Amino acid sequence: MTLLHIKAGPFDFEARLEQEAAPKTCERFLSLLPYEQRIIHVRWSGEGCWIPLGSTDFGLGFENATSYPAPGQFLLYPGGFSETELLLAYGGVRFASRMGQLAGNHFLTISKGQENLLALGTKVLWEGAQDILFERLE
Repeated sequence: MTLLHIKAGPFDFEARLEQEAAPKTCERFLSLLPYEQRIIHVRWSGEGCWIPLGSTDFGLGFENATSYPAPGQFLLYPGGFSETELLLAYGGVRFASRMGQLAGNHFLTISKGQENLLALGTKVLWEGAQDILFERLE
């Protein structure tokens, strides 16, 4: 099992890659590490945060795709009807864009630090974009 450390705003999380269910997405994401971005609150999807990636093409299709991630699950939407993005659910989410409902590849799940998900989501909602860093745990 491959574990990642995630630093989002002032919060630390540990997450496991869903390598059996989304092997290509996990392999591609691992190739990006360490990965640093800014995370903002979603517009359409509910209680979630996202990293908009515009027209970035990771060369991925759909695997292990869902529109309803559980809190602590990360999705990678590889693009198509809407822009490429990463989405983190911190509460109830129905993944969507202005184009309508979407489905993204569930590839990463927070396994430690879930108690801080709501605090992270609230911070992003009320205070704006937060730095986020993904690193492999050794």
